[in-house]
Amino acid sequence: MAVNLKEQFDSIARDYDRQRRQLIPCFDDYYGLALETLPYPENAPIRVLDIGCGTGLFSALILTRYPNAELTLIDLSDQMLGMARQRFAGHANIRYILGDYTRHDWQGDNFDLVISALSIHHLPAQNKAALYKTVYTLLPPGGIFINTDQALSPSPAIETMHSNLWRQSVEQSGLPPDQIAKAYERVLCDNPSTMEEQLQWLREAGFPHADCIYKYYHFTVFYARK
Repeated sequence: MAVNLKEQFDSIARDYDRQRRQLIPCFDDYYGLALETLPYPENAPIRVLDIGCGTGLFSALILTRYPNAELTLIDLSDQMLGMARQRFAGHANIRYILGDYTRHDWQGDNFDLVISALSIHHLPAQNKAALYKTVYTLLPPGGIFINTDQALSPSPAIETMHSNLWRQSVEQSGLPPDQIAKAYERVLCDNPSTMEEQLQWLREAGFPHADCIYKYYHFTVFYARK
């Protein structure tokens, strides 16, 4: 699974950002609401961990809002991480980690904010639950975890409806057919869980405040505060 996933995202690294708005029809609200929830002063040197950072798209949005942020980016794909390095060339206070964030030794690390975008849904259920516990330990009281991801509907019929609506949107987006086919192929690497399951795992991890603050088809924003 991990090898196939890495290969899929290595191959799309250079085109990843360009396709985001075509593959995420709710792009502005999806990321915009996540940013709106953050309470930090604009000049705060917040410590941010981006797990499954990809090309650094979510981190770039954070950095635009908080230019003094200290970023740690981790991803399994060296090609995606390479694109992040290009994106942030010349920026200080950025650390890159090539590796599996579910196995990385985080001893000694702590962050004010942990973010993730469209990564955790690739994990099996037990790995998601374990990751949420790890994230909890990395945050101080008041620390925030935002996961912009995907979630299954508990109803197979509604899930099929969401999938069909998303595919209709993608096929009307202007993406070339070969790129659409590759996007559908990447879906085979997905292993999403329901919204209810993930909120339960966040609470079991210790987060007293956890909610789904946005949902559009299967695109879901989870917010948790320690």
